[in-house]
Amino acid sequence: MPEVPISCFIIAKNEGDRIAQTIRSVRPWANEVVVIDSESTDNTVSVALAEGCRVITQPWLGFGAQKRFGEDQCRNDWVFNIDADEVVTPELAREIVATFENGNPKFVAYGLPIDLVYPGAEKPRPLARDHWYVRLYNRRFIRFRNSNVHDAVVTDDVEVGALKSPVYHYSMRSFADMKRKLDERTWLMVENAGSTSQGVLASRLIVELPMNFFKYYIVRRHWTGGLVGLRYASIQAGFRFLKIYRVWRSDKTKTSARDVTA
Repeated sequence: MPEVPISCFIIAKNEGDRIAQTIRSVRPWANEVVVIDSESTDNTVSVALAEGCRVITQPWLGFGAQKRFGEDQCRNDWVFNIDADEVVTPELAREIVATFENGNPKFVAYGLPIDLVYPGAEKPRPLARDHWYVRLYNRRFIRFRNSNVHDAVVTDDVEVGALKSPVYHYSMRSFADMKRKLDERTWLMVENAGSTSQGVLASRLIVELPMNFFKYYIVRRHWTGGLVGLRYASIQAGFRFLKIYRVWRSDKTKTSARDVTA
């Protein structure tokens, strides 16, 4: 497979058990792979070096800021972002290479599907429909949002092209690992939450659980995953509810503290 003028950058911490398959899915076509390691204590760095990557150590800056740092380390203006628990499918690799066959691509940014793979499975459930993100883009025109919590590319009014083939997302080592990650992310969202009225939060507490279960189980088609899909949708909905509850409790505590000192 021919190389294309794309720098692939990967942010990682303690991903030594799975980052190799991520790197191997991009090495055949990306002419540079950069790993931004946030002080791993396992063998992530040695694995990335053995796979031929350029490795840069950067203490954690937040999700968006860490990826912006990664953008800055790339030698090419065209960049591809992938996480250390994701794998580019052969179909997507061919599609990306074909996009550069005639020189500069038609668009300055391309989105693509990110399909979740359940723990212990090799590929996504049938009819998977999880996420669609911009991952291939020209950094001279667009960049990642500088956010502690969110790590999305800001496209504004830029026209975005679409790639059809997916990245496989091996997000969870286990369901226990999934719950741990969701718990950490929930507290991070609470810490960075803006001001919201108690009334709005209270009303969301009523609808958050059923609304998110419907989103994950029906809209994102986890019903095709059988009992595993039912479990996944239930856990996601539960933590979405927990996030609103924690924000509500946090705001209530702050309000009570202000009333006491007033």
